[in-house]
Amino acid sequence: MGKYRLVRSRTNRFITGVCGGIGETFGIDPTIVRVIWAAVTLLSSGLGIVLYVIASIIIPLDDGEE
Repeated sequence: MGKYRLVRSRTNRFITGVCGGIGETFGIDPTIVRVIWAAVTLLSSGLGIVLYVIASIIIPLDDGEE
């Protein structure tokens, strides 16, 4: 079992790479993560936006090392 490291993606990014990094870490399509994140944002009166900003601050940017 490999070592999981959650980082923001440098290559698969739309805004800051949070959804791309989550998708790459868990081996799922980042588009699915983006759709789920958008649904959470719409269904929770904007909570997803706040969580996204917090995640983009907390999750480090990928440094390219494995």
